[in-house]
Amino acid sequence: MGHFLLESVWLVPCYALMGGLLAVPWSPGIIKRTGPRPAGYINLVMTFLAFVHSASVLPITWNQAPYEISIPWLSTAGLNLSIDLEISSLSVGAMVVITGLNLLAQIFAVGYMEMDWGWARFYSLLGLFEAGLCALALCNSLFFSYVILEILTLGTYLLVGLWFSQPLVVTGARDAFLTKRVGDLFLLMGVLAIWSQAGSWNYTDLAEWATTANVNPTLITLTCLALIAGPMGKCAQFPLHLWLDEAMEGPVPSTILRNSVVVASGAWVLIKLQPVFSLSPIATSAMVAIGVVTAVGGSLIAIAQVDIKRCLSYSVSTYMGLVFIAVGTQQDEAALLLVLTHALASALLVMSTGAIVWNSITQDVSLLGGLWSRRPVSGLAYIVGTLGLIGFPPLGGFWALLKLASGLWTTEPWLVGVLIIVNTLTAFSLTREFSLIFGGKPKQMSDRSPEVSWQMALPTIILLGFTLHLPLVLQSLSLLPTWETLNKDVGLLLMWSSIFGCSIASVVYLGNVIPKPIRFPLKPLQDLLAYDFYTPKLYRVSIVFTVAMISKLADMIDRLIFDGIVNLVGLVSILSGEGLKYSTSGQTQFYAFTVLLGVGILGMVVSWQYWGSDLLNLMF
Repeated sequence: MGHFLLESVWLVPCYALMGGLLAVPWSPGIIKRTGPRPAGYINLVMTFLAFVHSASVLPITWNQAPYEISIPWLSTAGLNLSIDLEISSLSVGAMVVITGLNLLAQIFAVGYMEMDWGWARFYSLLGLFEAGLCALALCNSLFFSYVILEILTLGTYLLVGLWFSQPLVVTGARDAFLTKRVGDLFLLMGVLAIWSQAGSWNYTDLAEWATTANVNPTLITLTCLALIAGPMGKCAQFPLHLWLDEAMEGPVPSTILRNSVVVASGAWVLIKLQPVFSLSPIATSAMVAIGVVTAVGGSLIAIAQVDIKRCLSYSVSTYMGLVFIAVGTQQDEAALLLVLTHALASALLVMSTGAIVWNSITQDVSLLGGLWSRRPVSGLAYIVGTLGLIGFPPLGGFWALLKLASGLWTTEPWLVGVLIIVNTLTAFSLTREFSLIFGGKPKQMSDRSPEVSWQMALPTIILLGFTLHLPLVLQSLSLLPTWETLNKDVGLLLMWSSIFGCSIASVVYLGNVIPKPIRFPLKPLQDLLAYDFYTPKLYRVSIVFTVAMISKLADMIDRLIFDGIVNLVGLVSILSGEGLKYSTSGQTQFYAFTVLLGVGILGMVVSWQYWGSDLLNLMF
């Protein structure tokens, strides 16, 4: 039985895809009698089967050498494309995380979208996301990884725009799609460029090629920068980070999946391509610079936000910035550990705040407060999610950050300082949000806010328990870093920075010493952070303005030149036709004269070069 499950594990993405397809008939206008709920139940069953299948195979693949499956797909003009899959403990473990989180998100959605008629579309799109992410985990080809990422981009657009009758939702879906397309365009350039140099898109072949490659430094640098641009968009890195904030207009259950594993899809491709990036020091330096700017900037912006979703979206960008730093400094194991710990803690935070969004009138954290006595489960989940994300022992985030910092201590010590600063700011930001939501006295907007139903509480409690026990799970799998290989001084710095950030935020937002609302000493600084470093305005005066001017110029050229030529030809045809109408007499001799006249004029034009020069000589 185990051998059969192992041999068929590549079919796991098909479970979710099948569930998504089976849910389509319940879309409005096809099946109405039963209501849309069967669509959700079908997807729940298929996701559960996918989770059980992948979880059953994980112990079999542990400590075993990965093996590859190649399925021929296209062979033409010397180009042979095959769907390459890699079955390993890493890929199967990624599928366990994806299917597990999607299963919890779908259970959460049963309660969250109880009265929503978009069930069929919503669960179908969740099935599409699960299938795409599982396929990406198994895929061992850069080309097909690009195809899958494009499908996920389309899924993001459709899922964010689920409630398409709302203008803000439509705008958010459009902006999220277009922002991602910028990175995808450069990624496609890099995918095509790497083929001409390596002759393969297989990740294993690319890693082997990178060890002995002798390439043009400029060419490989441009190729690597293009390959980085795609994950920049997927991981919401500066300046392609605005889409994640816009995507918060979608349903909260989809945000659970997006903030945890969808944003990590770009990081997965980034980690797979790390051997190629090592060929270009400029590309790795650019990756580190992007990660530093996003991590520091995102953690600062999160402090000044008042929307309950925006506070978390910038924390996601911050953590993905740390992943960029890890890959840029060749800390692949630390990057994978960061992705895992972030996925669980971030999903738990979204569940906690999503339960508050569900039965609250406002999403403004400054109008909430005093929910600890009314929402103990949500409050406890938020605390565990926060401690699991920052460097607080013994939870998973501490070990991931410590492993990264220990690797950087001897090579790039200044990055350890960046890591400490980011951890402090993240702890401050998340504690600030907790204090504004759960601390203090109840306000008018939060006076009546009971705990949610069991459909939303159950997945939250399950994920809470797993987040708490993640270090034990990692230790049982021998994945937890040992003290002998870690820097204890850095560990103390991480721990005290977390305590410092949490303590300062508690004093500021829970105490009565500082007057509320909290304002920065300098208003321009507060506006700079609150308005996202004015990135939207920069977009409008640069990219949007340029595209608008080019569009207007193209429209003017099209109307005045191309349309003008066509209209001129049409006008000449009309006038000549009208002229022929009045000049037609029906007499044969007139037609003959017209033909002879035309032939004569044509003959004069053709023979002008012969008799025209003689005529000029006679005249002069």
